[in-house]
Amino acid sequence: MIDSENAQQMLEQRRAETIERIGRLADEIASLVAASADSNADDEHDPEGSTIAFERAQAQAFLDEARATVVDLDAALIRLADGDYGRCTSCGATISAARLAARPAARTCIDCATGRR
Repeated sequence: MIDSENAQQMLEQRRAETIERIGRLADEIASLVAASADSNADDEHDPEGSTIAFERAQAQAFLDEARATVVDLDAALIRLADGDYGRCTSCGATISAARLAARPAARTCIDCATGRR
């Protein structure tokens, strides 16, 4: 049985941490853009330019992932409010406590997630 209060606190904490991470990543991207704005470096031919482009692309990928995590956590909070949190959205089985501890926004049980079901 899921302890709704603890689950909500955990989900909200993870959401707040992820929102903070989004802010840091957005600042990092802005810093990288600003650092290269005054440069006439050609990313394709300048060794330093390609590093900056890579760092910016990597930070953007992390930002996109963090934003998707917030969406997943919001969906988990809705499932919790609806009484469906901890139940696999694919097969209806209970999602293990260990899986929820590792991935609080998990929508599926491990069997469905790995294609065993």
